[in-house]
Formats: sequence, C-alpha cells, structure tokens
Amino acid sequence: MSRWIWQHPDWPHVTWQSATLAPLLRRVTLAQGALLGRAQGSVPELRAEFTLDALLQNIVDSSAIEGESLNVGSVRSSIARRLGLAEADEAAPEPRSEGLAQIMWDATANLDAPLTETRLLQWHAWLFAGEESSVGRMIRVGDWRGTDTMQVVSGRIDRPTVHFEAPPREGLEARIAEFLAWFDRSRSDAMLDPLLRAALAHFWFVTLHPFDDGNGRITRALTDLALAQGEHQSIRFYAMSVAILADRKGCYAQLEATQKMKASASPLDLTPWLHWFLVTLLRAVEGASAQIDRVLGKSRFWLVHRPKALNPEQIKVLNHLLDGDQPGRGGFEHGISAAQYQAVAKVSKATATRHLADLVAKGCLEKLPGGGRSTRYRIHWPGRIPETGGIEH
Repeated sequence: MSRWIWQHPDWPHVTWQSATLAPLLRRVTLAQGALLGRAQGSVPELRAEFTLDALLQNIVDSSAIEGESLNVGSVRSSIARRLGLAEADEAAPEPRSEGLAQIMWDATANLDAPLTETRLLQWHAWLFAGEESSVGRMIRVGDWRGTDTMQVVSGRIDRPTVHFEAPPREGLEARIAEFLAWFDRSRSDAMLDPLLRAALAHFWFVTLHPFDDGNGRITRALTDLALAQGEHQSIRFYAMSVAILADRKGCYAQLEATQKMKASASPLDLTPWLHWFLVTLLRAVEGASAQIDRVLGKSRFWLVHRPKALNPEQIKVLNHLLDGDQPGRGGFEHGISAAQYQAVAKVSKATATRHLADLVAKGCLEKLPGGGRSTRYRIHWPGRIPETGGIEH
C-alpha cells in the first residue's frame, strides 16, 4: 500500500477546496495591501529600515527553525551592504552570513531570473558557506542527496518514529525538472492565486526533499521567491519565517499529516495545508504591520518632541519606552516606574523622580492610574488624551 502522498499515481496533480479558502485569501490579500500602503507611505529611510529588518528576521528565524543560532550582527552587516546601508561600525561579515544573505538577496531581488537546477544548487552551496563541519557529516554541498533513503525520524534509535520518507534517489532529477517546469509555468497561470502558488511550491519542494541537509531553509527561500513574484516587487516588508518559527510544531504536524496518504475520496486534497499556510502568512503580515506602525509612531513622536530640551538620560529612557510600548518589545508595554527609570538611566532616585515629572510636564509621558510606589508612566502619543490624575512621587 502507498504510505506517502508522492506515491499516489496522480501526484503531483493535487486538489483543494477553493470556496473554503476564498475568505482567508481575501483577508491575506487585504492585509498585504494595507502593509504595503503603510510602508510605501513612509520616508525612504524608514522603508530601507523596514526592508533590512524583514530580511534579517527572515534569515535569522529560518535558521532558528532548524535549531541554529546565527551571529545577528554579521548577518545584518551582510544584508546592509547589499541595501547600501552599511555603516562604519557594522560587524565584519562572515562567510556563513554572506552565504545566507546571498540566498535571500537572490531569492527576493532576481524575480525574473528562471528557477533552474543550477540556481538551486548554488543556493545550497551558499547555505553551507564557511561550514567545514558539513564535510564531516558527509553532506553533499551544492549537489542533490545521495543514494541513502531520506527519512525524517524522531525517537529512540532502536525504535524510531518515521514522520516522512522522501521519494527515492532514483528519478529525483526528473521529479525536480517537473517541479521547475511547473514553477515557471504557474507564474503566468491566471487561474492560480499567487499566494496558493507559493504554498503549493513550499509543499511540493519540501516533499521532494532533494538535499542531504538544508531542505527546510532552501524551501523557505523558494517560498520567499514565489511570494515576491506574486507581489511583483523585490522590496520585502514582512518575514514569513518569523511566523513559521512561532508555530514550528504546527508546521511540522501539518506537513506530516498532509504528506501521509489519506484513506479518503480525495487523498491529494491539500486544503488543510493551504489553510495553515495562509493563516501563518496572515500572522506574518499583521506582525510586520504592527512593527511598522511602531516605527512610524516613534518617528512621529520625535518629530513632535525633538525640539524640546531633554537630557541624554531622558532620551535614553524614552527610546526604551518607544521600543517597548508594544507587547513583547522590551518589557515596557505596561509603562515604567520610577525605580525602573532609575535603573535604565543610572541616576539617583531623586533625579529619576525629577526627570519623570519634567517629562510629564513636557507632554512626553503620561501617568497611569495608581499611586505611591506603584505609579507607572507611559508614552503620551500625540493625539492620545492623557488619563486623569496628577503626578505622584
């Protein structure tokens, strides 16, 4: 009996339920448009910052999905140089960072270059640039996998759980050629939504599992290429890998469930996978939109308050608050107390109290409800009406 989806005689002619996915597709498309409008409406310097952040997050989180920690400073330096944003104090790029940045750059900037075997193999070579350990693990760098059976397993060595088994090595080149022909042809298919195309490409390629290692990261780069092609622009403002990392277990579970042959009337129905992909993409877009709103809000805040006479300690604390006034962004989403101000600014208790009172008087901060030692302060955003109550020390 066939166990895996690729063993079905009609593979890769998959199906899905368009009516089921249509509402979600509209939500994602609208969210993408809103994000693009916010980003494109900002000044060029901020657009460059958004792009740098998105590419950096994509690379770092794509590696984190595989349990790898990168030198963030080095990766940032490699991306910044390609965007023309490198500064004198940037960390020196490393071969590893350069390779990862080159994959991302090629996948998102060269949208019209055909996706070929040579291009994929080059991505794989870049993926392991500077990694001498790959030789010790007998990874065929820049080449398709060897003849051993390719399985994704977990558990004990003597009693492993096989989550997935890839197609055999024999005939792999033909399967890859079939995928590449579809990828090229589907870009101009008016009947296929570009977002579904990206989701299908992700599933198809990771099911082929054509490399000894690095299949997930190459697949995600391929997905970024498909998404960029669908948007008809290489400028990136969101990072799909961030949302995948946040639901890594869900991603693996959904892939496993979809790749196993289902005893149903529609064993090639990919609707559950496509739904998961679109939900995850929506989270990525909405997360990036919130991040852009935060940066734009910070820019507007300083546009109003920069002319005011603020000392370096006050500016430092305000920037901490501006970066942490959103959940998960630095721990200040609930405001700051006098004791926290003292710790961040490295000033005395009396000075912290005086600085806070001055910031409230100048309209930079507002006091939250509460008194005594529990008194907390938050950013007073331009246009937000301060809550009632005076300053307590």
